Formats: sequence, structure tokens, C-alpha cells
Amino acid sequence: MNLSAKMLRDNALADKVIVVTGGGSGLGKAMTKYFMELGAKVAITSRDLDKLQTTAQELETETNGKCLALQCDVRHYDQVESMLENVLAAYGKVDVLLNNAAGNFISPTERLSANAWDTIIDIVLKGSKNCTLAFGKHWIDKKQTNTNILNIVTTYAWTGSAYVVPSATAKAGVLAMTRSLAVEWAKYGIRTNAIAPGPFPTKGAWDRLLPGDLKDKFDLAKKVPLKRVGDHQELANLAAYLVSDFSAYVNGEVITIDGGEWLQGAGQFNLLEAIPTELWDMLEAMIKSKGNK
Repeated sequence: MNLSAKMLRDNALADKVIVVTGGGSGLGKAMTKYFMELGAKVAITSRDLDKLQTTAQELETETNGKCLALQCDVRHYDQVESMLENVLAAYGKVDVLLNNAAGNFISPTERLSANAWDTIIDIVLKGSKNCTLAFGKHWIDKKQTNTNILNIVTTYAWTGSAYVVPSATAKAGVLAMTRSLAVEWAKYGIRTNAIAPGPFPTKGAWDRLLPGDLKDKFDLAKKVPLKRVGDHQELANLAAYLVSDFSAYVNGEVITIDGGEWLQGAGQFNLLEAIPTELWDMLEAMIKSKGNK
């Protein structure tokens, strides 16, 4: 099975202008590359302009597409408005907003400072709000239809998770915003959807979350029923579908792509997976013997 196979036909996004926040590296970069391969014009944003420019040049060379690098701290609404104006000046319009910028770290909550908590909330929730509001207001004012917002959330947005509480809190807010605006803004021709990825290794994020040899001790593939982590192209395929016209009737949906990870963690007895076959045989024999009495 070729996990890195491309899903959509050539030029499937040829008429689209897409803005990807946090597009300079990792999953944002992978999605941006595929959008460009499908013909979209893309603008990538983050706080690190040098990284953005390097990524944009690299992707333009690889895809022969167009990628605009724009410095923007999504925590500040005035910077988001300026970024949007620059996209419009360069491309003439914008069709899709992909809220991908995020921050996270693993820590017992009582060890966090108020500032550390605020940093995650501001990037993930406030940043997504800032971009969503600026782009939504623009589309509504210009009466531009067939636009959409795609938010990157996580499965613990609806379950919660210890040790990443600021992230879980922020992502839950983005999830609520996704579903709420899908109803409220549909009348303006704006679709709003989200993706909840499971483990998709990226060097930067995983080095911050699991430094040193922790990545080896906490093998996330073992938590996935399919016994593997995701390939970046698999996420890019899903994102490309959701921002394309092929998904025109998909609105307010949150699609999980995690190999069944969160379901395995949710089931009360899922830990019984660790019981070897021989022990199951013994347990079955014990149950049968009690039933015959």
C-alpha cells in the first residue's frame, strides 16, 4: 500500500487561493505543497519570516507553483488584517483559510505559569478566532461565496487530555467555533470544517513534546490500532479534499484521521489488548467451568 499516493486529479485546486497559517514547516508545509501541486496559489504565514521564505522558495521550485511568504503573529488582529490585505494585493482574492498555527507542550498543569497557559490559548484559540473573523468579515462584505475555513483540531478537543490542558482547552474552543459558524455563516456561502489528526510525526513538534529519548519510550504507534503513525500525504489528501469543490456539501464536520487511536483509548476495556492468547484461553476455560456449575 502506497501511503504517499496523491488522491485528487491534477488542477483540482487551480482556481483557489489558500492561506495556511503555520505553513512554514511540518504538516502545514506538507498540506501547502499538495495544494500547490494541485494548482492552488498559496500564502503561508508564521512569525518566522526567514523560515517562511526558505519554505516558499523550496516549494515553488518543487511544484512550479506560487507561494507567498507573509510574516504574521496570529495573536494580533491588526497583523492578521495586514496579512489579509497583502494576500489580496498579491493574488486579488482569497478562497480558503486553513487555521493550522498551533503551540503545545507537555507539562503537569500545576507547573504552568499563567503566561505559559495564555501563550497556547492565544496562538490556538485567539489566533484562529482572529483569522476566522477577519477573513469572514471580508468575504461577507464582498459577497464572495464558495469560500471555506478549515481548522486543524485534535481528538482530545472533545475528550480532554491530562498534561496538555491549555491545548485541549483551546482546541475545544476551535471545535465549538467550527460547528457554530458552519450553521451561522452557511447563508453567506462559507463552509467551515475541521480535521482532527492523530500521530503524524513532525520533527519540530515531536522534539518539543517528547525531547531526548522520550520518543522511543513513548512509541505513539503502539496506541494506534493500525500499529503505525500517519503519513503526511494522507493528511494532505484529506485537507485538499475538504478545501476543494468536491466537498461542497460537507459543512460543520470534524473528520478524525488517527488510525482509530482515540477510540482505542476511549473504550473502557481496550487495555485488555495486552492480554496474551494463552491467558485468554485460561480465562475462557474458567468462565465456562463456572457456567457449568
